[in-house]
Amino acid sequence: MRNSIAIAVPLRLRPNISNTLPHYKFRPTCFHSHEGHTISCVPDPRPQAKPMALHFEILGRFNRARAAQLTLPHFVCQTPLFMPVGTQGTIKGLTNNELERIGCQIILGNTYHLALRPTSELLEEAGGLHNFMNWPRAMLTDSGGFQMVSLLHLADITEEGVTFQSPVDGKPMLLTPEESIQIQNRIGADIIMALDDVVRTTITGPRIEEAMYRTLRWIDRCIAAHKRPHDQNLFGIVQGGLDPELRDICVKGLVERNLPGYAIGGLAGGEDKDSFWRVVAQCTAALPEDKPRYVMGVGYPLDIVVCSALGADMYDCVYPTRTARFGTALVPEGVLKLKHRAMADDTRPIDPTCPCMVCKNYTRAYIHCLVTKDAMGSQLLSYHNLYYMMRLSRNLHSSIVEGRFPEFVRDFLRTMFPKGDVPEWVCNAMEVAGIDISSCCAPFPPCQENDSSNELEQLNKVKIEI
Repeated sequence: MRNSIAIAVPLRLRPNISNTLPHYKFRPTCFHSHEGHTISCVPDPRPQAKPMALHFEILGRFNRARAAQLTLPHFVCQTPLFMPVGTQGTIKGLTNNELERIGCQIILGNTYHLALRPTSELLEEAGGLHNFMNWPRAMLTDSGGFQMVSLLHLADITEEGVTFQSPVDGKPMLLTPEESIQIQNRIGADIIMALDDVVRTTITGPRIEEAMYRTLRWIDRCIAAHKRPHDQNLFGIVQGGLDPELRDICVKGLVERNLPGYAIGGLAGGEDKDSFWRVVAQCTAALPEDKPRYVMGVGYPLDIVVCSALGADMYDCVYPTRTARFGTALVPEGVLKLKHRAMADDTRPIDPTCPCMVCKNYTRAYIHCLVTKDAMGSQLLSYHNLYYMMRLSRNLHSSIVEGRFPEFVRDFLRTMFPKGDVPEWVCNAMEVAGIDISSCCAPFPPCQENDSSNELEQLNKVKIEI
């Protein structure tokens, strides 16, 4: 076997679009010397991710889809999985015992909001957010980067970091990559996210490229600042908007750092669904097989089924609990609006096929009396909706392991689209995923084109004949 000698050779200097810091780009190559050694020109010795505190084992697959076991410091998880969002150490309206009962494996905390209240220092004194909120299972914290989008009117983005105007007292608050990681180290989640430069996918022009390259520069600062690699896993976030070339550059740059896992960011922000699935398909195909893949901000059941077929493993969104607070329940046919007048004398459960506590004990008519008027209405619907998402995750996992994933996808689509009007983007994605859904689609036309706004409208139809 030849000996391998690694050297770093800068090939060219590319100025940063934002005229702040330059960065070097390297092209890995190799050649053989006359002594028989292999000399590799590899990327420069940037900070490398330290030993990983997770184990990822693929248990089954169908084409691109895979079911895996994700072992984290606090819990052993089964993927594909959905993670509910608990912004400040709570899933609104539900106790931790209830979350365990419905099978929740990982919950999210928001770094930006936790840093404001109760503060990361207090959480560190309490032994981390796990102890503070008495949650025994796994936890993930975001980086605070999403607030660049959601609170953009309060933020100023520079190479140093993001300066926010605090919504609490109006004072400026600088969040740098180093500070984001330090806060997350104090919080103590099993998975922590690198600070990235987040731009909505509906934005075009040079800002997309600027954000992608800044995200790559910031990942090195995050890696260098990470002090707890033995019990916290740092995930990088792929950016690049809807530009395939920029996404490819970002994927390659992050994979070079050998991180414990990778997220696909910047989606679910208003882009058309055909662009959405293509970005997911491109990124999952290029990310490592032996690492978890997390599509951020995705919570519609249809999106999760499609992304799982394309090789994604993890998802999060406020959708199931937020829509519950507006009186909407998730059902296999789509959604059920409990505020609708037709629900007033309907004595059936929300979903007759659902074994959750709510469907076993309460009727649509009862919940109709509560929604938007009593907190218990939101609590019951949140419980049911999260149970639905956990059940969907379990069914995805078991169908892949048991070799019946295509049948599961077809049954899912037939139930949601009984008339065969499966959106065209779903048909296109399933073709790439290698799943034949022709039996689910109406013959003329085989699929109907459906953008993101039309799909949301379709998902929010009133379902009363179940």
